[in-house]
Amino acid sequence: MDWQTNEDTVPSGFITEAQVRSVLGKPPASGAWREGDPVGRRLFAPIGDFGFEAGGVVPNAHLAYQTYGTLNAARDNAVLVLHALTGDANLIHPAEPGHPTDGWWPGLVGPGLPIDTDRWFVVAPNMLGGCQGSTGPSSIAPDGTEWGARFPYTTIADQTRAQRLLAERLGIDRWFAVIGGSMGGMHVLEWAVQAPGQVERIAVIAAPASSSADQVALNSVQIQAIRADPAFQGGDYYDAADGEGPHQGLALARRMALLNYRSPDELNQRFGRSWQSGISPLGQGGRFAVESYLDFHGNKFTRRFDANTYITLVEAMNSHDLGRGRGGVAAALASVQALALVIGIDSDRLFPVADQQLIARHLPHTLDGDEPVVIESGFGHDGFLIEFDVVGREISRLLATG
Repeated sequence: MDWQTNEDTVPSGFITEAQVRSVLGKPPASGAWREGDPVGRRLFAPIGDFGFEAGGVVPNAHLAYQTYGTLNAARDNAVLVLHALTGDANLIHPAEPGHPTDGWWPGLVGPGLPIDTDRWFVVAPNMLGGCQGSTGPSSIAPDGTEWGARFPYTTIADQTRAQRLLAERLGIDRWFAVIGGSMGGMHVLEWAVQAPGQVERIAVIAAPASSSADQVALNSVQIQAIRADPAFQGGDYYDAADGEGPHQGLALARRMALLNYRSPDELNQRFGRSWQSGISPLGQGGRFAVESYLDFHGNKFTRRFDANTYITLVEAMNSHDLGRGRGGVAAALASVQALALVIGIDSDRLFPVADQQLIARHLPHTLDGDEPVVIESGFGHDGFLIEFDVVGREISRLLATG
């Protein structure tokens, strides 16, 4: 999800001079939302002193969230939508004070759209450990300084328990549907196993039942890119002046991630071997267009995200194993009671279709038997953020009554 122009909801493209100028200023030490910043459309729910699976407690934790639509008198029209790694609670609104990014699912949520806010009460939280209003590493600890690298190791199971506390605060005993893609899809699976009585239907989009060695490896080099930045200072950088925080390491991590989110075909077709300017990249100091694309989005990312948060959330993805302590993945999936929609993307090289095939094979109640819906898209993993028509059509099937 990007910022002002949402890089994850539009195809890759050549970087213009105007875009380059937009990131010429020095980036802040942290791009997190901080106390005192404009609240915007955020709401906040206290979830109390929160204990973590791996140990540690954060006192007076809270989740930021946004809602869309109206909860009906029967309280049975609630839909929970869960964001991916670098997303937030803004699903549909343009960037504005307090919200540095456009909403990340504007083609799917809203009046008359597949998740119709004239019918459904939609709740979208920023996950625990995030940096857009929820308690996380950039939040102030009891000693008056940011948690930073001291923030407890956070798992997908932890984040889902925090979302369950949010539901309790909102008085929602049962979700008609819980929907999420990528990291949000991991949370969806946890919801279905942790709280089977609270979830009627689920949509798991472009997510695995557990993070593989390959996926952990991809994440590990991104974490190391941040930690290797001298300006990271072991996670204690919040008082650094603009331009003196760990922006180089964070931007490099983002560049690495983008290569996993997009497909080779898209990058090859969009950029080929084009130059960014008339200066040759063949030893003359110029750049290939694809290099400028990655640099621009990496640099822009540092203006709305936090380095410690990125590490915390990527490590949470690494923790994901639905079968941990539950007799294995197959047994955990077999325990799910919700009616399920499972979606994969044929060009996804981050969480390939084999991951969704495993999920569909072991879930007892799916819309499509033991096979996932496979979306044909040239956009790779980010297809679920771009292919609104086809994703929306599938979600409409899930939400249909009867």
